[in-house]
This record gives sequence, C-alpha cells and structure tokens, in this order.
Amino acid sequence: MNAERERSAAAILDKIVGSYDIRGVAYETLTPEVAGALGAAFADYLDAGDIIVAHDMRISSPDLADAFARGAVRRGSTVAYAGLSSTDQLYCASGLFAAAGAQITASHNPACDNGIKMCFAHAKPVGRANGLLDVRDGARAYLAKGSIPVREGGRLESLDTLEDYIATMLRLVPLEGTRRLKVVVDAANAMAGHTVPALASHLPSLEIVPLFFDLDGTFPNHEANPLEPKNLRDLQAAVRESGADLGLAFDGDADRCIVVNERGEIVPPSALTAMIAEGEIARARSDAHSRPVVIGNAVSSRAVREIVEAAGGEYVRTKVGHSIIKQVMAEREAIFGGEHSAHYYFRDFFFADSGMLAALHVLRALERAGEVPLSALLERYAPYAVSGEINSRVAEPVTDVLERVATLCVERGARRDDLDGVTLTHWDDSHDPSERWWLSVRASGTEPLVRLNVEAANEATMERMRDLALAAVQNERGLPDGRTTRDSGKEEAQVASEKKSQSEESWVANLLRCPACHGKLDLRVEPISCTACGRTYTREGDVPMLIV
Repeated sequence: MNAERERSAAAILDKIVGSYDIRGVAYETLTPEVAGALGAAFADYLDAGDIIVAHDMRISSPDLADAFARGAVRRGSTVAYAGLSSTDQLYCASGLFAAAGAQITASHNPACDNGIKMCFAHAKPVGRANGLLDVRDGARAYLAKGSIPVREGGRLESLDTLEDYIATMLRLVPLEGTRRLKVVVDAANAMAGHTVPALASHLPSLEIVPLFFDLDGTFPNHEANPLEPKNLRDLQAAVRESGADLGLAFDGDADRCIVVNERGEIVPPSALTAMIAEGEIARARSDAHSRPVVIGNAVSSRAVREIVEAAGGEYVRTKVGHSIIKQVMAEREAIFGGEHSAHYYFRDFFFADSGMLAALHVLRALERAGEVPLSALLERYAPYAVSGEINSRVAEPVTDVLERVATLCVERGARRDDLDGVTLTHWDDSHDPSERWWLSVRASGTEPLVRLNVEAANEATMERMRDLALAAVQNERGLPDGRTTRDSGKEEAQVASEKKSQSEESWVANLLRCPACHGKLDLRVEPISCTACGRTYTREGDVPMLIV
C-alpha cells in the first residue's frame, strides 16, 4: 500500500465527507475514481445489499453515478441504475423497493460541485453516526490500494422510477380539482424541470407557468438555491405579472421548495411547517392518534410549537440536519417534520423529505380555501418578525463566536440552551410583550459559515437584536444607541463621526419603503432590494431611485 496515496486519499475524503452527505468539486476532489471507491465501500457496509443509483442534471453527474454504481457492483451488490431523478424520487424508490439508495447531486451548490446523498432501505438516513464514516474509511483503503477487488454476485440493471413517484405523490396528497390555480414554477434548470411536468400532466386543474424547465447543469439563469432571495426575483416578477395564485421555487435536486404568495412575497418555511402540521394533526387525530408528534428544528419559528400544541399535537425540537430529523421522526413515529431551510418530512413518505409533497399540501389548502388568496390563508401562521438566516464567514474559532453572542444575550436576561449551537430566549411571561425575542447562532454543517436567526414579537425588537447579535458574530463594538462599529482602535472623534453618519443612514433606512408594496428596503445590497416583494432599485450617486 502506497503511503503517499493513503495520505492523499485521507486528505480528499476528510475534505468532502460532511455531517450528512458528501460534497466536493467535480473532477477535482470528487472524481470518478473517488466515487467508485465510495460505491464499493457502501456495498461493503451493506454486505452486498441492493442499491438504487440515480443522479441529477449536473454535467459531471452521469460519470460519477456510473463510477459509483460500478464500484458497488464490483463488491457484489445488485445495482438498479435509475438515471435522471430528483432526490425525493430516489427516496421514494428506496422505500417502495426496500433497497438502499445513492443520489449523485450537490443540491443547491454551484455548478462546479457535486456530491452523493446515501440512504439505507426504506429511505432511512445515512450520516456520520450510522455508517458514513465507515464508508469513508472503506473508500480510503480502496484509493490507497489503487484497486477494488471483485466480489462475486454483483450486477447492473436499469430501473425507471418516475411513474411510481408520481403515483405516490398523488396518492398521498390528492388534489380535488375544485379550484383552478395558476402556478408559476421556477425549476432553475434543475430537477423540478423533470418532475413537475410529469406530475402536472395528471392535474388538469393546474395551469403551470414554467420558468427555466430546460435541464442544464451550468445553471445559466440563476443558481438552484431558493433560500437566496436574489434567486427568487424572476419567480416573484412572473407571479405578479401573470396574476398567478402562487409561485414555487425548487432547489437543484428538488427536495426543497420555497413558496411565494400571489403578491410575490416570500412565505417563511416555518409558516408552511405550521400549516401542514395543523392539517396532518387533524388527519391523525381523526384516525385515533391522541397526541400526534410533529418535529421542528432548533431554528423553526416559535409559532410552529404554538400551532402544533393548539391543534392537539406534541412538538419535539431537534438539531438541524435531515439525517437527525429523519432519525428522531422514526424513533417518535412523528407524522410530520419541518425545517426553516424548506425541508419537509412526512411519515407516510418513509419519514423522508419532499419539496413536491409540501407544494401539493399548499395547493390542496388553497383549493379548500375557496377564493381566499394565499397571503390571507397563511397570515396566522407567521405572526412574528423574523430575520431570515444570516450567514457570516469568520476568521476565528466558531466556539469563540458563539460564546461572545451568548454572553451578550445572557447579560440582557436571555435563557441559554445548547441543543444546536446556542439558542438564547427572552420570551418568558415575565417579559414585556414588546421585548420578547429569541435567537440562534450555530455553525453550518456543510459550509464554513456561522448562521444567525432572530425572531421577535415585533419588527423593531427583531431588528435591534439582529444588529446586536450580528455585530457580536462579526466582532464589532456596540455603540450607545445599539449600532456598531469595528473595534479597530479608531480615534474617538472618528467613531463619533461614523456614529453620526450611521444614525443618519438608519433614519433614512427606516423612512424609505418600497413604493410598490411598502415593504422594507435592504440598502446594504446593490441593487437595493425590497425584502417583501423582491423588487430591485438602483442608485444614482448615493440617491436611491425608488421608481416602479
């Protein structure tokens, strides 16, 4: 065994194997050779069990899927090659055929990346706690050796999973066709362009307005990451211009779905979690489930717990991460789970996540609401002011960042818990209702980022705590009025001058509103963007040109 090859293999695999899946740069860190070794190691872990292998539309995906499949075949597995597939389509096949699965995808990552999501039979998750590290170590040994020995019995066959997937979707959430709905769908040139047309052909009550349905792994229009507001601008504009009832945006492998309402406003994923949970609880209670369990992660809105408990359900809070939520759902036999990142998990879908099922739940709720628009239907599920997830790159240990934020908040009377990163809660009955807030700060499990989420009873409190916490994350010094400046040894006069300038900017920022929808404007980005409807505005000099 070559020592240099072993060191190289270890370095590559340590870099690309994450908490829940594998992500790397295609043909650089995630090569066909590496994919083949991972396929062989997964087959070994399964003791040559059956594996369904599928892939998304990325340019590198067919090569990597072929290599993974052939590596597994060399180690004795029967591999059913399913070709183009969304990730929830692969989960569906894994559940229906009781076989392990491997989806070649990098989800919402840039076009140069790729990755592998693996699951056991019945779509049970694979993560660091239950097999992913063993697969990594097995692949390392094969790469160090430079070959994969043949184990007898392996074979490769083909499998078409799309028809079964569509039938499963329609069985789990059947639409009644009582209301004709116009729906704009932004597929981002990714896998929703494969699954949505197949589903819509069975739903004559839907009028689909397609955006970017051509499969193109270079993402020529925008990245397939609907959590990034700039990637929703085309969808928001199309919804308003076409008079659609709603818009749907899927990520690269279509296991996540973001919804915008008829006004083009982004619907918080926690609001959808609360709405779907309420309906699923009612259905479960009608089937004699006395207190159905619903799962939410540590950064889901406080409203989710309130809605679940008011509906007669039990709310269970978990760490962020799909493998964690799937495991807890199975252990507690939860009927539903939702994450702030727009992952939605369903007991009847093998405890797996599906953006398509979530979208169908929204469509069915709109059907049953008569002529009520989506904005009105969802209003009571999003009663609080939220910051959205704010990501920061930091140059110091993440633990130092978390402790700094925690100290800041505890000094202000917050209660701390460390379930996932640090959550600080200032929302007890003893607190003034206008001063109730909570925030979460944690390290990303997939990227070198610190993630901040803030929620409060009102907008002003949320903005104040957001700015204070973000300043602590970025190691800035607080000013007396709550704003911040970098602690870089500036002269007092310079700080005072900057404080005056910042005060003036804040006054202007609080005064200005989007002339189209009166939403708040984000003056920190270029072009200026409305946080509600997504419209953008330019500047001439330093003057915002707020013209519709």
